[in-house]
Amino acid sequence: MVFRRRGLDGGMLRACALALLLGLSLAQPAPQNPSCGGSAAKNLTQPDYLDTVSSSPLGSISPFVKSFLGTVQPNAFPQELIIKLINDMTNPENLREALVYEIGFLVCLAIGVVYIVLMPLVGILLACCRCCGNCGGKMHQKQKSSTSCRRTALYWGTFVTTVIILAGNIIMFKGNNDFRNSLNQTPKELDNNLDNVDTFLAAVPQQLNYVVNESSRTVNEVEKNLDDIGNQLGGAIQNRVNDILNKAVDSVRLMDQETGNTDGQLSTLDTLLTDLQTDVDRLKTNVTAVKDRVSATINNPVCKTCGSLHPLLQELTLDSLTVSKSSLNDIQAAVDKIKTLNLTSKIAEVENFYKSIPARVSQETVDVVASSKTFLDNIKTQISSVTEEIPLDALSDVSQSIEQVQSEINRLAPQILHIDSIRWRVSLIVCCLVLLVVVCNILGLLLGPIGLKAHEDPTKRSCTADCGGTFFMMSAGFSFVFSWLFMIIVVLLFAVGGGFYTLGCKPWDTGELLKFVDAQYELGPVLGFDSNITYSGAYQDCLDNKTVWTTFHLSQTINLDDLLNVSNYTDEIQGIFDKADITLEAITILTPADKSQLTEFSSTAASLDMSAVMMEMENIYKLNLNTTADKLDLAADGHTNPAIEKELQDEATDLRNLQSWVETTIYPQMRNINSTMQSLQSSVGKITPMVGDLLTNVEAAQAFINTNTTQIIKTESQKFLDCQLGYFTVYADWAKETITNELGRCGPVAKAVLSVETILCSQLVDSMNTFWFGLGWCLVFFIPSIILSIKLAKFYRKMKYTDVYE
Repeated sequence: MVFRRRGLDGGMLRACALALLLGLSLAQPAPQNPSCGGSAAKNLTQPDYLDTVSSSPLGSISPFVKSFLGTVQPNAFPQELIIKLINDMTNPENLREALVYEIGFLVCLAIGVVYIVLMPLVGILLACCRCCGNCGGKMHQKQKSSTSCRRTALYWGTFVTTVIILAGNIIMFKGNNDFRNSLNQTPKELDNNLDNVDTFLAAVPQQLNYVVNESSRTVNEVEKNLDDIGNQLGGAIQNRVNDILNKAVDSVRLMDQETGNTDGQLSTLDTLLTDLQTDVDRLKTNVTAVKDRVSATINNPVCKTCGSLHPLLQELTLDSLTVSKSSLNDIQAAVDKIKTLNLTSKIAEVENFYKSIPARVSQETVDVVASSKTFLDNIKTQISSVTEEIPLDALSDVSQSIEQVQSEINRLAPQILHIDSIRWRVSLIVCCLVLLVVVCNILGLLLGPIGLKAHEDPTKRSCTADCGGTFFMMSAGFSFVFSWLFMIIVVLLFAVGGGFYTLGCKPWDTGELLKFVDAQYELGPVLGFDSNITYSGAYQDCLDNKTVWTTFHLSQTINLDDLLNVSNYTDEIQGIFDKADITLEAITILTPADKSQLTEFSSTAASLDMSAVMMEMENIYKLNLNTTADKLDLAADGHTNPAIEKELQDEATDLRNLQSWVETTIYPQMRNINSTMQSLQSSVGKITPMVGDLLTNVEAAQAFINTNTTQIIKTESQKFLDCQLGYFTVYADWAKETITNELGRCGPVAKAVLSVETILCSQLVDSMNTFWFGLGWCLVFFIPSIILSIKLAKFYRKMKYTDVYE
């Protein structure tokens, strides 16, 4: 309900509304990132506020002035009396009550009026009296024993009074200067404060729009994820099957590599054995030729003693030297069968299956994505309605009023400063006139004692002492002439400055002024809000740096949870995803026949026996033709027939040459064969455990794909959906946190309110009060100064009549 009082117009309502809006400010939120990723909402932009005054420039005299005004007006703020006066200004009872309330001010004003009336009258009467030779007008001074004591007492009394007046005069100069400095700064400070308020009023809707627009960013982020559902959801499914498929593919790839390696080693070994067989056959041919020649020699009738050489023919028989490859045929056949499996194509098939998952997911979720985007548009529309529920139109109206006030300040500021320059000059003249009285007293206090000699005849006093007495009389004369005029200034400034302080500044500090406004008006309807808002409560909330939501009690009229509740749409999107049927193509990594061939290959590899080849190699190593050659040489040496001797020696040489050829040609081949067989045995030894691991990993991968793919798709789909819905959950939480606890904090602009109060009360009003307080101080002590200076002047002035004290 709005309480309306007769005599209060819309201007006061707007002023009260402006006072509240000064207490609002901005802050920065810290929203959290969604747990599944995505960029967080940026902080609200903090406006840059202009610097404003924060304290009064006055010294320690201000508390004395306030204490004096508190003594003059000790009563509390008259809320009921002001209401009565507003309702009926002509009611005698109300006027009497107002006069009783202001009795302290009335008494002070009455004293001022009496001072204004009596001071010129007393001055005129004193002047007339002295002209008639009375009141000390006769230039004769009796000399007594107490004359020196009286002069000393009057001297120090005048000195103390002069010092007190000088202190008040200094206060006057300071008050006058502070008022001028404060007023010179006031237009700029007021303009800065209004700019801060205007900045705030413009920033609050922008920040609210930013919070709402963040929903578009959230929706766009989710739409982007939906468009990329193949990579995101498909990628998640890929990650789930990646490890198990990798193990199987790695096993197959390793088996394929080892098969190729074994095949290469078998091929190399086959080539080496073939070459060895060729050289062995050549060796056998050559040895057989030597054997035939030896046989012909020992069977020659000429050789009578060669019968003992027949056993050598047996040593030259090499029929047992053979190179067989039959033991390698089985393993080679097994390798050839494995090569027909084309393990490379199996690997490619699995990799194609893995890579096709994102495209498959994207293809089968086209309808889901389209339906979800429709609901996302509905969510965006619902969240956008927040700006319609929070009424901020009043802020723009206040902003226009602020612009008008600023234009008026800029228009009137030069005129006000010009008037203040005149005021400053007048006040400076007043200060200087008061200072003139002080200077006269100081000159009298200096010249009088300097020119005065002890026990000197009053008629023979020096000109210096007489000048000192004259300055005392000038001080009294100036005091009479100006004091009553200055008291008029004191009375006027006291009524204006003191009244403004007691009825404006003081109740503002105590909060009584806002409570008075609260009793007459409600702030909510003025600003367009339905909530119950008080000026004092709103201002206190601003001092505590609270938010618009708290200050305007928006929770009473706006259900933010409903506006930011997207659960209805999320349930529908959940239903769409539940109906989606995402399936992956079936894949068989290895058929039963493939597995059987691998098992057979493993058995063949395990049964590989290279001992026969090794024994054949051993037989070749045992061949030593040099021994037979030595026997032939021995037989030749014991023979008497030169021809037979020559034949036996030639045959021995041929055998040694053949043995040398064996060692240089066949032995290296055998060493290569031996090395190749060792490598082959090492490779074949790996095949059995490798096949076992391959079959185990493939079985596990096949079982995993056959039994877990559907559940994986369901689980990852739910995770993807939860992730997207998480964006809205996090946004809703951030939006509620920002609107209720961050948007429109009152701290910076509440400082503007305090700055305005500082300018008006702590600077201008206090400066004014300091000036009249200092002037009034001086005027009060003008009275003892007049009395003492007139009395002291006779002790220094030159008398016309002699009076000598013996």
